[in-house]
Amino acid sequence: MTENVKNLVVIGDRVLIKPIASSSKTGSGLYLPSSVKERDAVHTGLVVKVGPGYPIPREDADSFLKENADTVNYVPLQVKEGDQALYLHANAYELEVNGERFEVVNQNSVLLVFRDDLTELGL
Repeated sequence: MTENVKNLVVIGDRVLIKPIASSSKTGSGLYLPSSVKERDAVHTGLVVKVGPGYPIPREDADSFLKENADTVNYVPLQVKEGDQALYLHANAYELEVNGERFEVVNQNSVLLVFRDDLTELGL
């Protein structure tokens, strides 16, 4: 899967997600057609790539006059590669790369993530 998207560069606060197929069977035993599942407001998926984050201005007001004016500072995203994300499907842009379906969402469309390693959060 990573081979298909290795040449993609995710920009800004965007997140590339590989959707996880949800079950077509409801808790009460009814089977739903795929068109109903696509219209669900919230989907889950695996975070494949993330952008660099939110660009922030430099501390120095005259920084554009200096030689290294092309470097940009970013506030990193909370979402990390490998997370399983719960996100708003209505805000997603769908794309297909080498026959695989992916979705791009802004980080603010991600409601929460499931992460195995919570040591960086002190938990």
